[in-house]
Amino acid sequence: MRISLLVTELSMGGAARVVRDHAEAFAHFAEVREVVFNRADGVDYAGGQVTSLDVTGGGSPRRRVAGFFERATRYRAFKREWRCDISVSHLEGAQYVDLLSRGRAKRVAVVHGSILGNEDISGALGTIRRHLLLPLALRSADAVVAVSRDIARELRTMGVRHPRVINNFFDLERIRALAAEPLAEVEAGIFGSVPVIVTSGRMAEQKNQAPLLAILADLRQRQPCRLLILGDGPRRGAFLDQVAASGLSLSSPWTGLDPAADVHCLGFVENPFKLIAASDLFAFPSAWEGFPLALCEAMACGTAVVSSDCPTGPREILAPTNAEPTQPIRAAEWSDHGILMPIPAKDRQPTLDAWVDTLGQLLADAGRRETLAARGLQRVHDFSRDAIVPQWEELFRDLLRK
Repeated sequence: MRISLLVTELSMGGAARVVRDHAEAFAHFAEVREVVFNRADGVDYAGGQVTSLDVTGGGSPRRRVAGFFERATRYRAFKREWRCDISVSHLEGAQYVDLLSRGRAKRVAVVHGSILGNEDISGALGTIRRHLLLPLALRSADAVVAVSRDIARELRTMGVRHPRVINNFFDLERIRALAAEPLAEVEAGIFGSVPVIVTSGRMAEQKNQAPLLAILADLRQRQPCRLLILGDGPRRGAFLDQVAASGLSLSSPWTGLDPAADVHCLGFVENPFKLIAASDLFAFPSAWEGFPLALCEAMACGTAVVSSDCPTGPREILAPTNAEPTQPIRAAEWSDHGILMPIPAKDRQPTLDAWVDTLGQLLADAGRRETLAARGLQRVHDFSRDAIVPQWEELFRDLLRK
């Protein structure tokens, strides 16, 4: 069995990490190739056999359209020459290229994030993408995989028949081993004197880190605490400016390190797990998701989690048996595996107040944090590699039998 994993790029991002994990896992029962649009755009998660189509993006609308067709032509040639059996496309651009390339290989489209909740799909072009182009690409695939149950529900409303839910998986033993590594001296200085709330994720609009500053400022009026932010991205500069404007003290590699600072923004770190494990709480304020890696990894580190009830993923992970609300929640929803919160927004003070109250309660109650952390760790075993990878192998073998 020969499986091609097509993705726009293998640089920083959850989907790229998933492709890398899939390549490693699928190699136990198939030959696997990772294919990217243009290797020069970055391959941060390389490790397997990566093939580049060597077609750059950007430019005028006409140039971008021409680039899609050129990628499709080259990908069709790759599949034919490599005698690919199954082509798995990750992310919207890759799904258009896979649609245009056709060929004998069975086509599997993987949807990593909420489509209806994605605020980046907006305007006239967003309407065309959401209601015409994406449904066309997905309906033409031999199988569509949603990484969360609520994405599958969205897909059904778009006319995609029988999407299969296969959650992201995690190497729990590796995460626990990395979480147990000792802190460097500069890292250890962040912990011990006051409680630490940590968040992890790409610094982008979707991850919604900015409201955490207002939450921290209010929370610090009640009790000492600090915020640790792990991750980098296009919003880093704007976020650092917001910290400076907030009156909170800042420690970062770009502005200078200060272990006593209120906000520690460390950017990308090789091992975030030991920092998450050392923290008192993990806060996840995203505006929209798919099946969030960072949330499950925090649970695997043994840290209690508080997450926005955004579309999609956190509710399925933290409260799989809870009744689903018909409207966005306005207060904390305590579940067996973590706490769901309204999406925090600086212009909606009640959402910030709810976060302040809930984080304050947890910081003051070590026993409650320990209980949530233990239950979260138990829950994340449902998404282990051994639990999830066989679902992929079954899907592939079913497709090849048709």
